Amino acid sequence: MNERTALRRGSDQVGSRAPRAPRIGVALAGGGPLGAIYEIGALAALSEALRGVDFNDAEVYVGVSAGSFIAAGLVNGFTPHQMSRLFIEGHRSEDRFDPSILLRPALREYLRRACSLPPLLAAALWNYVARRGSLMSSIERLGRAIPTGIFDGNAVDKYLGRIFAQTGRTNDFRQLRHKLYLVATDLDTGEAVAFGSQGFDHVPISRAVQASAALPGVFPPVPIDGRYFVDGALRKTLHASIALEHGVDLLICVNPLVPYDARPHHPTRDREHRLDKLVEGGLPVVLAQTFRSIIHSRLGAGMERYKTAYPHTDIVLFEPNRADADMFFTNLFSYSSRRRLAEHAYQKTRRELWERRHELGPRLARHGIEIDAACLRDEKLTLVKSLRRTRELRLETISSITARELKHTLDDLERWLAATAVAA
Repeated sequence: MNERTALRRGSDQVGSRAPRAPRIGVALAGGGPLGAIYEIGALAALSEALRGVDFNDAEVYVGVSAGSFIAAGLVNGFTPHQMSRLFIEGHRSEDRFDPSILLRPALREYLRRACSLPPLLAAALWNYVARRGSLMSSIERLGRAIPTGIFDGNAVDKYLGRIFAQTGRTNDFRQLRHKLYLVATDLDTGEAVAFGSQGFDHVPISRAVQASAALPGVFPPVPIDGRYFVDGALRKTLHASIALEHGVDLLICVNPLVPYDARPHHPTRDREHRLDKLVEGGLPVVLAQTFRSIIHSRLGAGMERYKTAYPHTDIVLFEPNRADADMFFTNLFSYSSRRRLAEHAYQKTRRELWERRHELGPRLARHGIEIDAACLRDEKLTLVKSLRRTRELRLETISSITARELKHTLDDLERWLAATAVAA
């Protein structure tokens, strides 16, 4: 037991007879729109099936990239089910999130880079003609005119700033009831910065989310106080150590991105996807698999270090199955796909909880948390309302088929018994 843990435990025991409530932390990794959808579905399933956990009342939240979006929502009182209605189902309200805002071109960035092209072109020609520099070195100078991002991330800042300004919510880290840390990377130093920590808690939460989710090449770096920030996943996948340093007893982690296992013989592989080899999917598929493999390998190494450094903290990780084709191939900019993927994540997490109940049950029980088996056995539960009737019809169909097959079997058995009696 390290000194920090010993002091914390000692202070909990001295002068108090009643056991204190367990300190629970939530750490959410990134993964773009896909990651956000998965985390909403998974958290909705966990909030229903874990008695004793309020995901709007954790002691500390850590969000990275898309996870920062969800963490900021949780700490501001949005339940996973509310986020599903607003961000995925497109529930008609002023808070409704339109994913198309993520696809607005970064016109200011384009204009700024275009204005820099004439002097850069002149400098390149001067270097090549007057200084007799190499053609390649001259062309390299023109690289400064290439935009640093395709889409404008400012719409995320504006949207979150508006809904966090509503009554009962806040866009100020310092006014939150619980600690929130949103991690971004300083582009000039490569250092991870946790917005919400001392010295960085004056930054609006909405702006910190934009910075944490500014994936290089997709969104331009975000300027804050004279520094430029990009996606927080560049340094670490989860940054769970921030929550662990707070001395939490239980840390619930959600990581939406895992490498896809495309082996055809895999028993749970989705048969709808017919790629025998991922290379057949072209460059986007190859890059997606490469990126997932890199961040997941870092996560695995980090989790092992956390277990050693924080032996008295229970760390529970939820992530998709590696053979889950839906989590790899889904088109996220279709409303129907988003609804289906959220429901998929919800049902898969329920199934995972059921399969891991004997492993997780004792660990969670130490913190006063119980897995609701009855909830997990209820096959009628759904997350996305628009898919509920479809699921009910499918269950009714399965039930009717089962009943019909049972009736036929009983009829056959009755005839066989009658025939046997006559023969006797």
